[in-house]
Amino acid sequence: MDNMDETKKTDTNEETQTPIVMDDKVIVVNPDIDPRAHWYVVHTYSGHENKVAITLKQRAEAGGFTDRIFKIFVPHQQKIVVSEGKKRAVDEKLFPGYMMVQMRMEDDSWYIVRTTPGVTGFVGMGSTPTPLAESEVRTLMKFAKMEAPKFEAKFAVGDSVKVNDGPFKDFLGKVDEVNDEQGKVRVLVSVFGRETPLELDFTQVTQL
Repeated sequence: MDNMDETKKTDTNEETQTPIVMDDKVIVVNPDIDPRAHWYVVHTYSGHENKVAITLKQRAEAGGFTDRIFKIFVPHQQKIVVSEGKKRAVDEKLFPGYMMVQMRMEDDSWYIVRTTPGVTGFVGMGSTPTPLAESEVRTLMKFAKMEAPKFEAKFAVGDSVKVNDGPFKDFLGKVDEVNDEQGKVRVLVSVFGRETPLELDFTQVTQL
């Protein structure tokens, strides 16, 4: 996982060439935070969280709202996905369809967020957005930043698989146990008529 707590990471939106400053996986609109600002949860179209966050940053800057909108956080975590025997790192959203905005809640700042393309509303009681406790946001940021990458594969106990690597290559068996934390699977194969358990990496087996 990228160590983003030591260095700030800058990306660029290709269409506008607007620098996107990332600090602890947060899009920083204005680091000078008003003490009256709070974090709010905003509902977005699922799969569009990052795009909505960047659009909101650009709208806040263009509309002169950088004194009311400060940071945007899309909670995500890196995982190692195993597909077709190969590992690749992906960023997985912790809460698909949601992002968090640190802002000073006023009618016009509410409006600029609410009318950002892809935003469907604020989370709160009735029509009133409910601020999050600062401790909750810090916990989420720490989790997204510090949690070790996990393996993810489409294996379940009872699946039929084929061993594609090692001394038992081409043997067929059934999944007996899955360890997502270590990226390993225990497979029962028949060797000389006896059921034998093998502990293999996700990359060493293919689902049938």
